[in-house]
Amino acid sequence: MNIKEVLELARPNILKLTPYRCARDDYSTGILLDANENNFGNAAHGQEELHLEKYPDPHQKELKSLFKNFRNLDSSDRLFFGVGSDEGIDLVIRVFCTPGKDKILICNPTYGMYSVCAQVNDVEVVKVPLKVDDGSFQLEVDKIKQAIDVEKNLKVCFFCNPGNPTGTLLRRSDIIEILQYFKGIVVVDEAYIDFSYDENHPLETQSFTNAISKYPNLIVLQTLSKSFGLAGIRFGVSVSAKEVAQLFNNTKAPYNISTLTHLTAKTALEEAGIKLMRSNLNKILMERERLTEKLKSIKRIGKIKGTNDANFILFEVLDKAGGKPCNSSAVFVYKKLADDYKVVVRYRGTELGCEGCLRVTVGTPSENLEFLNKLMLVVSS
Repeated sequence: MNIKEVLELARPNILKLTPYRCARDDYSTGILLDANENNFGNAAHGQEELHLEKYPDPHQKELKSLFKNFRNLDSSDRLFFGVGSDEGIDLVIRVFCTPGKDKILICNPTYGMYSVCAQVNDVEVVKVPLKVDDGSFQLEVDKIKQAIDVEKNLKVCFFCNPGNPTGTLLRRSDIIEILQYFKGIVVVDEAYIDFSYDENHPLETQSFTNAISKYPNLIVLQTLSKSFGLAGIRFGVSVSAKEVAQLFNNTKAPYNISTLTHLTAKTALEEAGIKLMRSNLNKILMERERLTEKLKSIKRIGKIKGTNDANFILFEVLDKAGGKPCNSSAVFVYKKLADDYKVVVRYRGTELGCEGCLRVTVGTPSENLEFLNKLMLVVSS
């Protein structure tokens, strides 16, 4: 597809949209008396130097430059910053899908917000399940192509990579095949992409940010929530063709990234912050390996599901009788851990291909040890 064809997919009202002009669009320094702010501020916060009485930077140019350098992008004009990845997901649907008419495609089991945002925007969801019979959690490319051919008004395909709750890195060749086949928008959600790095999966060959210039219909979502450990600041990133990024920036609320979020993200994306992220990332990868091996040795714990490429582990809880994955056993373990030992994991047994499964986040060494000790107590009871 070329960029002209991609823009023709957007809703006409979005293409015609005149973006809201902020008070900071023309001038951002000096004695600012243009935005009806309370210039006395609020000294109770004790953070006068942050100038929280002023609206935040609506364009985030310095921050976009830092992220561009971090991901080795060719231009910061490809970037949109949102309130977590969820704002990016919602914007994709709002910009490209006409309510009550258009559809998105997802491959379950997957991140639940794709369906939630679709429902909020009155957009139908087409489901083409991942391969679950063989436990691979990979894309059914031929079935996705069939859906593309059959489903009228299918506008967007969402692929979570690595998947949630599967923790599985999708085959790059499969996504590229769909990118080349589908005359619509392909979204690759890379919230967990940094955790997929190892000797066999170097990040530069796995992330789709390096394919943006080749595929104008590709949108890559990332976040500072996971590898940077900044879930509390709610900072998400969309990387796309410049023209698509401009549509997103036209459509967003004028001051969607707060000053506190902006400053924290800036610190994280500077040299020292990136060094800290990579140090912590290596710790998580080592803990993931250790935790995985320990889980395999515990009685009544079955398979580690998927390819284990995220910062969590999806594993089976077996029944006492036949040693098969069991939802009731998983629910018992889940509740017992939380209620009696204050160790909280996630029950995922209702997801396709995840019968009897719990999902545990890789924590600190002490947290992981506490989890393992309490898990052994529960499954032996």
